[in-house]
Amino acid sequence: MALTFPFAAIVGQDEMTLAIQLVAIDPSIGGLLVLGDRGTGKSTAVRALADLLPPLKVVRDCPYGCDPASATAGTTCPSCQRTRRKATDTRPVPVVDLPLGATEDRVVGALDLELALSKGVKAFSPGLLAKAHRGFLYIDEVNLLDDHLVDLLIDVAASGENLVEREGLSLRHPAKFVLIGSGNPEEGELRPQLLDRFGLSVDVKTPQDLDLRMQVILRRDAFERDPEGFRAEWQAQNEQLQKKVLKARKRIAEVQTDHDTLRLCATLCQKLGTDGLRAELTLLRASRAFAALAGARSVNATHLRAIAVMALRHRLRRDPLDDIDSGLRVQRVLDEVFGA
Repeated sequence: MALTFPFAAIVGQDEMTLAIQLVAIDPSIGGLLVLGDRGTGKSTAVRALADLLPPLKVVRDCPYGCDPASATAGTTCPSCQRTRRKATDTRPVPVVDLPLGATEDRVVGALDLELALSKGVKAFSPGLLAKAHRGFLYIDEVNLLDDHLVDLLIDVAASGENLVEREGLSLRHPAKFVLIGSGNPEEGELRPQLLDRFGLSVDVKTPQDLDLRMQVILRRDAFERDPEGFRAEWQAQNEQLQKKVLKARKRIAEVQTDHDTLRLCATLCQKLGTDGLRAELTLLRASRAFAALAGARSVNATHLRAIAVMALRHRLRRDPLDDIDSGLRVQRVLDEVFGA
């Protein structure tokens, strides 16, 4: 298995790395969309996400990595429901790549042809959605994804279950994951239905600071020359960052949100003209995660202001007469509500 670039060693791109930490702290935020120039570390940062989280406790030999606690409650996959003794094991948090050329069988799973042909047994071979359960499903160039896969992902992301009915099989298994997509907006736009499924959205630009560019090159070159040595060098920083994220995960249930903060959330979204109430909920959850990461006991206007652009920029209605960047439109309303 190829080693990933250490998350703690990523230089710059502060908005992107903050957004990744937030969805790691609270998966209910709803995922992350990273758009921007090629070669700016989007895929590197996403694939390093597993560094932020400890290994998962799973039911041993379960193809879906079910939580032993869920197994006790009976809310698990068909495999765990058939097995009475549920020994436990641990495995890294899955960060599963969904290739653009993947077939529907590869994504949702299909009949195990090897068993069917050799033994005449009709068995299910889990797909990428099963592997991503309790983890993260990453789609690079998400704006180029086939429409039929987009529809499928929207359904599964909303329900948390994958229903497979094909080739004489009828099976339902848990598929709860955080959806993360990246891409270059110049190569095409996302369908609104899929765009709405991402909780946060960040724009990544090529750094223009000369010293920063040199630092990125030096670290990447050092990693490619000696991946194991480079990861060992950054192990302490990665562990420190993981502890910070875990503390925030434990603290988030205690973070309070008062009436004035809720009104600010609603005011921002109302002035921006966002559709539905998902914008307010996402803004609230992301601000709460940010407050927990900062060690605060309650969400305040500073947290809202820091998170608002990434939570709302992709939810604005398009105005053909307004060519201002969506992030700047959010910032304009922020200045109006909070004062410049």
